[in-house]
Amino acid sequence: MTNPFLPLIPELSVFDLEESKAFYLGVLGFCVEYERPKERFAFLSRGEVQLMIEQIHDEGWNVGELVYPLGRGVNFSLEVDDIGVLYRRVLDHGVIPFRSLRTSEYQTDDGVVSQQEFLIQDPSGYLLRFTHESSI
Repeated sequence: MTNPFLPLIPELSVFDLEESKAFYLGVLGFCVEYERPKERFAFLSRGEVQLMIEQIHDEGWNVGELVYPLGRGVNFSLEVDDIGVLYRRVLDHGVIPFRSLRTSEYQTDDGVVSQQEFLIQDPSGYLLRFTHESSI
């Protein structure tokens, strides 16, 4: 495995494991750290970002009905170094951004943080916010 396990690793229930894997690997540049094919599960990483995806099944830890879009009320913020390259890659794959690449400013206790960001949805509807801290 490239990186040790991080303290927080989201596990996303997805409608179709192969479609989601193709999206995360082919469009977003993740790699497979390991898989459990019989369980329709994959552990993915991109740099220091880690996540797990598992195809929805009856024995899952589902607390309610799973309908598109999944992950309502949450977005996953993923810090990347190559945001411009990644954004171009996303567009080249025909993915329509939920929010186009822009610079946003956020107030923190230490002042204002400026970051480039864009948002997309994965095939199951999860909202992914890619960010990179930028200079003002």
